[in-house]
Amino acid sequence: KTPRATPAIELKPLPQNSKPIVTMAPAATAPTPEMATLSLQGNAPKGFAKRDALCAAELEVQAMWEREKVFESNPSYDSTGEKEEKFIVTFPYPYSNGHLHLGHAFSLTKAVFRAQFERNRGKNSLFPFAFHCTGMPIQAAANKLKSEMALYGTPPKFPEEDPEIRAKMEADIAAAAKAKADKAAATGNKAKGGKTKLVQKSGTGIVRQWNILMKMVPEDEIPQFSDPTFWLKYFPPIGVEHMKRFGSGVDWRRAFITTAVNGYYDAFIRWQFNVLREKGKVLFGKRNNVFSIVDGQVCADHDRSEGEGVGPQEYVLIKLKVLTPEHGQERHGKMEKLLKSDEGKKGVYLVPATLRPETMYGQTNCFILPTGEYGAYYIDATDEVFIMSARSARGLACQAYDAANDVYFTKEFGKITCLETFTGDELLGLPLKAPNSTYEKVYTLPLLSISMGKGTGVVTSVPSDAPDDYVALKALQDKPDFAAKYGITPDMVDPFEVVPIISIEGYGNASAVFMCEKLGIKSPNEKAKLTQAKDETYLKGFTLGVMTVGPYSGKKVSEAKPIIKDEMIAAGQAHLYFEPESKVVSRTNDECVVASTDQWYLAYGEESWCSAVKKHVLDGDKFNAYDATSLEKYGATLDWLKEWACTRQFGLGTFLPWDKQWVIESLSDSTIYMAYYTVSHYLQGENNLNGLESMSPENIKVNDLTDDVFNFIYRKEFPLPEGSAIPSETLTKMRDEFRYWYPMDLRVSAKDLIPNHLTMALYNHAAVWDDEPDLWPRGYYTNGHIMVDAEKMSKSKGNFLMMLETVNNYSADATRFACADAGDTLDDANFSRDTANAAIISLSNEATWIKEILLDTDISTLRSGNELNFMDKVFENETNRLVKATETCFETMQFREGLQKGWFEMMIAKNQYKSWCQDSGIAMHEGLVRKWAESLIILICPICPHWSETMWKDLGKDGMAVKALWPTAGVEDKLLTRQAKFLRDTVKNFRASVGKAKKGWKMATILVAMDYPQWKIDALLWMQSTYDKASGSFPNTFMKDLKGWSAANVSDKKKIKLVMQFVSFMKREVDDVGEMGMDIKCPFDQLTILNESLAYIKSQLNLEELSVGCVDDAELAVPERTAQNVSPGKPVLWIR
Repeated sequence: KTPRATPAIELKPLPQNSKPIVTMAPAATAPTPEMATLSLQGNAPKGFAKRDALCAAELEVQAMWEREKVFESNPSYDSTGEKEEKFIVTFPYPYSNGHLHLGHAFSLTKAVFRAQFERNRGKNSLFPFAFHCTGMPIQAAANKLKSEMALYGTPPKFPEEDPEIRAKMEADIAAAAKAKADKAAATGNKAKGGKTKLVQKSGTGIVRQWNILMKMVPEDEIPQFSDPTFWLKYFPPIGVEHMKRFGSGVDWRRAFITTAVNGYYDAFIRWQFNVLREKGKVLFGKRNNVFSIVDGQVCADHDRSEGEGVGPQEYVLIKLKVLTPEHGQERHGKMEKLLKSDEGKKGVYLVPATLRPETMYGQTNCFILPTGEYGAYYIDATDEVFIMSARSARGLACQAYDAANDVYFTKEFGKITCLETFTGDELLGLPLKAPNSTYEKVYTLPLLSISMGKGTGVVTSVPSDAPDDYVALKALQDKPDFAAKYGITPDMVDPFEVVPIISIEGYGNASAVFMCEKLGIKSPNEKAKLTQAKDETYLKGFTLGVMTVGPYSGKKVSEAKPIIKDEMIAAGQAHLYFEPESKVVSRTNDECVVASTDQWYLAYGEESWCSAVKKHVLDGDKFNAYDATSLEKYGATLDWLKEWACTRQFGLGTFLPWDKQWVIESLSDSTIYMAYYTVSHYLQGENNLNGLESMSPENIKVNDLTDDVFNFIYRKEFPLPEGSAIPSETLTKMRDEFRYWYPMDLRVSAKDLIPNHLTMALYNHAAVWDDEPDLWPRGYYTNGHIMVDAEKMSKSKGNFLMMLETVNNYSADATRFACADAGDTLDDANFSRDTANAAIISLSNEATWIKEILLDTDISTLRSGNELNFMDKVFENETNRLVKATETCFETMQFREGLQKGWFEMMIAKNQYKSWCQDSGIAMHEGLVRKWAESLIILICPICPHWSETMWKDLGKDGMAVKALWPTAGVEDKLLTRQAKFLRDTVKNFRASVGKAKKGWKMATILVAMDYPQWKIDALLWMQSTYDKASGSFPNTFMKDLKGWSAANVSDKKKIKLVMQFVSFMKREVDDVGEMGMDIKCPFDQLTILNESLAYIKSQLNLEELSVGCVDDAELAVPERTAQNVSPGKPVLWIR
């Protein structure tokens, strides 16, 4: 047979700054322009031949797919007009501000694998794709680049490029790191290692947008990226090329980009929001949202460089009024002056932020960080002065004091007047009036563990119910020298006893004291124990606690808390205050606050809307989450996700149709675009990502896409729009195509989109199609993130892999193989480069073997016909079993397990068959080998389609592998599977026995038992009596029941342990092979199998003399010690 010619390959370092990474020699039929840029040239370095051959074959296959338009899917109907079974899977469009990386590729494979699997099952499978450009990231990057060029020239000459300036900058960073460490040491905390080199910095260091782009694009093109729309023209087409090289199987006619640049998509989003408004889902008003003061707008998840998924946290500011200092301490000079000032005379308050206003009855003091930096800020709304951290004052200046009357804490949004600054030490020892406290006067005391990055830097102390407060107060009371170090006199701490305020059953009326004594906590430095104590007391206090003081004594804490909070606010003793749950940083590197702003918002959480979505998600017949943990996360998100700010005042996107000063943000224009895929090829077509009207396949104009047009296409019982310039036939085709593909069968994503995009998509489908729940998504699959070689992907570690770079290094199929092997759970998966390398070898070697046997070998040397020996039957049965097992795995998105079945176990089956035949001197059966090979090619096709396509052609099969039907598998013969396992396990166990045999021992006999001893029979009969045939399982109390049965029925107490071990082993056997695992007699002829396989076993064990015999054969005279180990189905190798 003439070997197929393949071009040789020249390996080059991945050129990050050029579009064509690989180039391709002209084919007989010219490929599309994108594929024409792909080729392999020159001579391959030694050692990469197998990889290079895979790459060369992949390029040929991809060119053929392009020519044949293999992945273009259109509606198909049977002869009766009924639509043929379809499957549409989608993937969240990636943000198009750079190249796709391995993280994209890993999550992407889950969709790609499933789409191809369903195609091989004979379904009309569609996998569309698009690119997201909405929001702040591109705009922010373009603005930053423009600023760099304005400041430093084009190309820019950055200051750090000067060695002297760089040295000074690094010295400043080192000094800042040291200062941070010194400050942390002074407060008893451990500082994180400070990086002192600019090259190590990220986020807080110097990151130049020019330098980022230098790694991705030619330098002479960089200036064009100061225009944000240029990004939209540049990166999406490259993304298409990279996806094609990955073999993604996308219908590219349906691809598009978002934002108003694409008029077609823009019109679709405007229609969507008009429908949402029509249905009362889009509202307007003041709402508290995470906000960037620098950007001047709400900062949603996709606008953030840090803090995705973080929302606003509500606190209550408690107003502790500062009284006139009375101890004559010099450090109080600034405070005394402030109290006498015009502003101070109206009230100066320390304002701790608390989550537990109901506990204020138990206040004994207030805590301050001695080294903290505080300010006295004038509050216009109340004509008072608040003492708090600068960070919290910055946030308070953006919040409403009285939202109903549009009154903010300060006159000017985002700006607050600082009257004075204080160190924490200057605030210690101040007398305070604490609202609701049983003490007339309390004092400010030092607490070294306060974080200035959380709350206001001021902490109110309730030692009865806060373990940290109790331990800190006790330390000051028990160690006068420690208190004196901070100028704290005995009268500031000693008179203040714990005030019981909440009773908790099992914890008493001072739960913090109880937990500290229970855990033996003596010091504020015992952080782990304190965290445990706090978590337990807070949870129990809220859920089980009962108030014992105040007007609501006897009321449950959970009921009293909101009432007490409202009363304190109404009395002017407290105010609401918000900040992000944890740190949030915008793409413009601004630490975000929570702001109360006028905002268009989606009313997520509204009772009827939320209930409808929750009902859908929890109905297993309508929605498949593929994982119980994922399903719980959807439930949790639906419980907390509330009103969502859906617009911004600048950035890329679609303008809100009825209020064009607002732009729809990136999480809100990406919720039902899966429906747009169903008609986008009528509007835009292939190679028209930006939606140029001149390239519209149906010559449709953007202005013709009215709401009436979209209503007719997407909503039932809406009439054809009158006077539309779009032909009615075209509109009807578009409507029918939407109805053909919807509902979406599967959406694949990383797990971090559950709390936002995925749940929002459910909400929006439920709103737009509220009268057609059958059109809501049918399934979501989510996976964990990807690590590389068991480490988080990191540029500093050199393991941050780009998609195309990885494909170039290992081939597309080997990359996909390693992605499949990486894992399928919500836990982070591991992409192993060793696995990718091993895949190259495995794919290459298997292709060679199949072709040698079925193409290069004289077929007459193989057997044929209907007569099959034992191992023929085993081989055929294993093929049938693994075809079905792989199908089940792929259907449930368990691709790692599917790879195990469909590749590795198929290899094991073939290798055992080959060895058995070779060692037995029997030719392999040509029909069975061919069936196995053809099955293997299709089983691996969802994962390695290029390899499968190449092999399919090499074997002379008609059509294409990606269109070939899933192998037809006969029903697995469970008994034959057990016989195969019997032989396989026997040989494995015997190898261990041979390795332990004494030198010189040459005679070996395989000892077989026909019957169990009576005690094992009794145990098996008991197992049979507890087994539920309907469910195919034992009861949950099986092991407990076994102990009871053994104690009552095994007279020889020494045998109870043996019975327990035997039954445990047999239970695993039943789990593996089913009910037959409990048979009293071995259900197959062990002697026949062993004798038929004797030559194979001898060869595998390298034994000169081997026979088979029954353990109870008197002539063998088997020693009792050996005989007792033999049981039915468990032979023993007796070497002597």
